[in-house]
Amino acid sequence: MRSSWSEAALIPERLQSYIALVRLDKPIGILLLLWPTLWGLLIASDGWPSIQIVVIFCLGTVLMRSAGCAINDYADRDFDKHVLRTKERPLTSGKISKKEAVLIAIGLALVSFLLIQPLNILTKQLSVFAVVIAGIYPFTKRFFSMPQAVLGVAFGFGIPMAFAAIQNGIPIEAWILFIGNVFWVIAYDTAYAMVDRDDDIRLGLKTSAITFGRFDVTAVSICYGVLFASQIWVAELAQLSKWFYLGWSAALGCAIYELRLITTRKRDACFKAFLHNNWLGASLFIGILLGLLLK
Repeated sequence: MRSSWSEAALIPERLQSYIALVRLDKPIGILLLLWPTLWGLLIASDGWPSIQIVVIFCLGTVLMRSAGCAINDYADRDFDKHVLRTKERPLTSGKISKKEAVLIAIGLALVSFLLIQPLNILTKQLSVFAVVIAGIYPFTKRFFSMPQAVLGVAFGFGIPMAFAAIQNGIPIEAWILFIGNVFWVIAYDTAYAMVDRDDDIRLGLKTSAITFGRFDVTAVSICYGVLFASQIWVAELAQLSKWFYLGWSAALGCAIYELRLITTRKRDACFKAFLHNNWLGASLFIGILLGLLLK
């Protein structure tokens, strides 16, 4: 008898399929969604958000990202079977039905909405808009040349919601942080789209990687530039100390490394660049935290 079993062998196959559908086995999407939300919570609370609000937003991030993955797979089910990276997804491979995927997405979204009931009315109103955008995004790849911008709006809505929950308002720094995050999403999701570019062209889908064409690396560089400029602007408005630039500089180093990876335009390198953005987001989080606590 073997001394160890794989974790997958200990989990029922049906449950494995549900986990794969909502990408709990691939937490990178949760982290990329969570970092901007945490930036917003820190700045809105001057470095001291309540435990209750942090827990609500962290759980809400996991739930809404999971719901988004389920509805994304439902929307892309007829395309995913023709793409090397996605052809074995649970919905495409028939392990989960279309009805199940939709019900899971709706259920997770409802639980997420119930989670924010202790928060103020403005936060709840913003959450409805965020859900609508998240639901629309997967379908924009059919007609909009820059669906990554829509994803950026969906992924960044935790920022104004964080300010709304803590300050019951949305100041200018929240919107600057939000816009900067939209450009960050365009940057890293373009790297992600570069992995599937040949498949997407063949299937007639639209992505930023296809739209930017041979200027893809330049466009990603500009998007990173907007992100870092917006962070400096917010740091000045929020009166962060110079310690902020320690994290900012580390994040800049991450961006330079990621740009070097995508310059090759190789699938593995582009995917590696996408994954590495987790460290960029974490570096900015640390910078904001230091800038607030070490004034």
